[in-house]
Amino acid sequence: MDYTVKSASGYDEKIGELVFMLEHVREGTLQDISGWNTGQLDSMGHGMANSAGALLAHIAAIEKVHQLISFENRDFNDAELKEWGTAIELGANAREIICGYPLAHYTKKLASVRAVTLRELKAKNDSWLYEERRWPNGVAYNMYYLWFHVLEDEISHRGQIRSMAGRLLEVEERV
Repeated sequence: MDYTVKSASGYDEKIGELVFMLEHVREGTLQDISGWNTGQLDSMGHGMANSAGALLAHIAAIEKVHQLISFENRDFNDAELKEWGTAIELGANAREIICGYPLAHYTKKLASVRAVTLRELKAKNDSWLYEERRWPNGVAYNMYYLWFHVLEDEISHRGQIRSMAGRLLEVEERV
């Protein structure tokens, strides 16, 4: 793993730095879940509201909705909301629905969403990052903030997954 932020090749400078950060964060997430079985992905551990699998689905869903907002200037349509809504919202519904999948299910979804992000970002220039829009309530945002949020969301949920991993290891060591 490289610990120097630099611009990814083939992108404008700032977008390339953002791509580097997105890929660096994802590499860490994938390392943290490497080798997990379905039981581990479905486990919520003591006091956990969502499983690691649900959090991985959420990470993909957050990136997907940010693609739509930033690249298409829209939110989920009804069909997309049906596909992604449970993963966005998490909670009780996700605990019932997002379970029983192997690790490959989640990593494939993460990779397919990321491929779209990388393709779309390659077509943008740095000035696009600062393009300002407004939410329906009038609050301003720009593309840089949207993609910063994608990063912070994944990092936050990766921390939860790491906490689960520690608890799972404790349980396995006791058995």
